[in-house]
Amino acid sequence: MSGKLARLLGNDHPRFILTIHEFEQASGHSGVDAKLVADITESVHSVMRGLDLDITNTTPKELYLALNAMVKKGITTPLEATPYVLLDVDGELISFNLMDVVENSHHDIAFEKRLLGHAQRYLRREIIKRYAAHERTSTEMITKQAEEVGLAMNDDKHHEQNDAAVEALHNNTETPSVLMIGDIFTDAFIKLSESSAKIIQEGDTKWLALPFGQKPPYDHVDIVRSVGPSPNAAVSAARLGLRASLMAWIGGDAVGEEAIAHLKEENISTDSMVTEDGKLTSYWYVLRYGADRTMLVKSEKYEYRWQDPITEPDWIYLSYIGKDSWSLHEGLLDYLQRHPKVKLAFQPGTFQFEWGPEKLAGIYGRSHIVVMNREEAVDVTGRAYDDLRDLTIGLHELGPQIVVITDGPSGSYASYDYKLVTIPNYPDPADPLDRTGAGDAFASTIVSALALGKSMDEALTWAPINSMSVVQQLGAQAGLLRREDINKFLDEAPEDYKITVL
Repeated sequence: MSGKLARLLGNDHPRFILTIHEFEQASGHSGVDAKLVADITESVHSVMRGLDLDITNTTPKELYLALNAMVKKGITTPLEATPYVLLDVDGELISFNLMDVVENSHHDIAFEKRLLGHAQRYLRREIIKRYAAHERTSTEMITKQAEEVGLAMNDDKHHEQNDAAVEALHNNTETPSVLMIGDIFTDAFIKLSESSAKIIQEGDTKWLALPFGQKPPYDHVDIVRSVGPSPNAAVSAARLGLRASLMAWIGGDAVGEEAIAHLKEENISTDSMVTEDGKLTSYWYVLRYGADRTMLVKSEKYEYRWQDPITEPDWIYLSYIGKDSWSLHEGLLDYLQRHPKVKLAFQPGTFQFEWGPEKLAGIYGRSHIVVMNREEAVDVTGRAYDDLRDLTIGLHELGPQIVVITDGPSGSYASYDYKLVTIPNYPDPADPLDRTGAGDAFASTIVSALALGKSMDEALTWAPINSMSVVQQLGAQAGLLRREDINKFLDEAPEDYKITVL
């Protein structure tokens, strides 16, 4: 059986088979490998019977095409229980892993270039899991020997299946789902001492100043993981009760591992996360002076390639992403064309504004809702700052059905259902601690409320509450609320906290 497992994994390490024999010996010759092979065979037969394929008389290519055709018809249930299943037919390997089949199908990958990586990754993990779980084996010994023969690879740990998220993703289909797309960072918040820093005004520009060539003290540092407009939106959506997932890019480093762990703790599916070994995960430094912050940013460069999500989400939320991501935007548009029921929410970021509305015409045209601040709306439309109605008209002309414009202390504006409305900020219970992420909380809360079936009027009353809560705590995620908290603040809202039609 060890030889069969080696063939399924494509593992030609000279000690692989011997290592499996040693695992068997450590487990008291309990037949873990035989049971695993039997489970794989049973799963293969079950899926093939469902496809009306003759188990003894189907060629590898016929099976490959049949699996692809099944997924193209939207039938995925038979493959949801086969993450580590592969079949060896006359030396040709066929993957029954849903992610492999989805990618093979949606990209029309030729049989000769078919993908197997996800299934092999899960099979490696399954072998280690079964032997490590045996009462007579040592987890440390199993893990160490597995690494020595290529049974445990560094990249595998970044693709661990989040059982709770996957269960929700596939079984709780009545709950709306949203896929967030964008960059992810770790933020180091450095609280500057107000005795050693100051603000200098030069014309319209304010400068944060520190003594040059000296060693000014700082108060303390706080590390906040898995942040960025899209990760923040994913946490917001998950806490509000949606099935949230994130497509973002990380390096194969400890910072990336910590980011994945944080997302899983927030019940966010990481199946669409991409790890690029040999690269670092983006790390930003945030200089805090009072309630404001100056961010030192360095976004790592990744190969932004679109990958179809395992299941079709109800919404896709696109926000800040690196400047080398144009091909990903094209892939997203292609996916949206193939999945016309998916609604797109667009909260543009730095490079998306730099590209301009002409280059992003397809994205704007496909967006159900766009959210940006007033200055950004002027930049995108070229309309006058003082004419809010004309600003919203300019954004509507790009394609979105719903337009939201935030305006700092003046509250926010929205145009939908042939009306222009405004809503004030929710009153702060105390002076803001940190304004990082207030805009992300606002935009993501509106989208989450809409995804949950709320009206735009109600969604607008939710959003300022979440923004208010976020600025009361450090970082963009600590203050994000759950629905019961939103409702409590609504019950306690002042009389003037309401939507006004302009």
